Amino acid sequence: MKDFIYSYLTKVYFGEKAAKKALPTELAKVGKTVMLAYGGGSVKRSGVYDEICGYLRDTGKEIVDFSGIMPNPTYKKVQEGAALAREKEVSFILAVGDGSVIDCCKIIAAQAVTDKDIWEMEFKEHVYPTEFLPMGAVVTASGTGAEMNNGAVITNEDTKEKAGVLGAYANFAVLDPDYTMSLPAKQVISGAFDTLSHSMETYLGSPRDVNLSDEIGEAVMCNVIRNIRILLQDMYNKEARTELMWASAMAENGILKIGKVTDFQAHQIEHQLGAYTDCNHGQGLAVIHPVLYRHIYKDGVKQFARMAEKVWEIPAEGKTQEELAEAGIGALAEFVKEIGMPSTFTEMGITDKSVLKKVADTCNLTAGCCKKLSREEILQILEECW
Repeated sequence: MKDFIYSYLTKVYFGEKAAKKALPTELAKVGKTVMLAYGGGSVKRSGVYDEICGYLRDTGKEIVDFSGIMPNPTYKKVQEGAALAREKEVSFILAVGDGSVIDCCKIIAAQAVTDKDIWEMEFKEHVYPTEFLPMGAVVTASGTGAEMNNGAVITNEDTKEKAGVLGAYANFAVLDPDYTMSLPAKQVISGAFDTLSHSMETYLGSPRDVNLSDEIGEAVMCNVIRNIRILLQDMYNKEARTELMWASAMAENGILKIGKVTDFQAHQIEHQLGAYTDCNHGQGLAVIHPVLYRHIYKDGVKQFARMAEKVWEIPAEGKTQEELAEAGIGALAEFVKEIGMPSTFTEMGITDKSVLKKVADTCNLTAGCCKKLSREEILQILEECW
């Protein structure tokens, strides 16, 4: 493992009635005016909105409502939220929703306290914000792990970029599996695949010698696969949803990344696909991963072979490492079909093939988990995904 420094800033309240335990205590520490940020109507239909408002009123808070945060949050929405926070002199942001809501609020928390444009700061000046409005997160859909880090995926509609932006850490996070029980099956499975993707992208980074971070990653991946399969038989199995909620957080709270160098090339490709098509994130990853891995596995064959054996439970006996690695990628592709995720972009409903070159030409190129791809190689991968 490489040298590292690890610290953790977010206090987690996990389990049944977590909001009831967390909010009276945590809200007592913050100012009077709270921005309550959320997406569409699902938090109201489920009763979560009314419950959270009750805790806010019980602690004497004035509520500033900020709704309509979309599944792929835009930079314009960030600016709208920041302007509202300044206008209403908001002292605390409470994000209630999925990773998109939480991500949007992380950047609102940064933009609300500076006159500088956050996008310009980070992508042109390479300067990152250090001051934020404090915020908390109440998770209603797991998968992104957004509640336990300061990264946010934001779409800049003007520049056609969907990129990772750094913002605020949540002071605290509320993870109550009951809040996920009303989610439709497709959303639950898509979110869980995103967790699996995070774990794979970290696992296939370097170094690729046996280390504790990777062994924990293997456990997370096995947990996700097992509990997705349980949900396919019983979509409202609470224990499975509980496990997936914590697996989601574990995949993105930095623990799996300790001593590792990761790049998330599959995510980088999917982000730009999302910038041009506004597609479902988990579905895009499900299509891209097997194709990408067939292109790069020979450059990291030892780790791909280990994942095949430890995660997909493929016997190593009688197989070369290359054969074992190929079998593991095949198992991943079959798993995508087994859980009802799409295997091609056309299955996702993407109809304009001309976007593929735009995605290849604009996506962020990283060192690659095993190799650095060229734009021509990425275009070939995208075309094979079609």
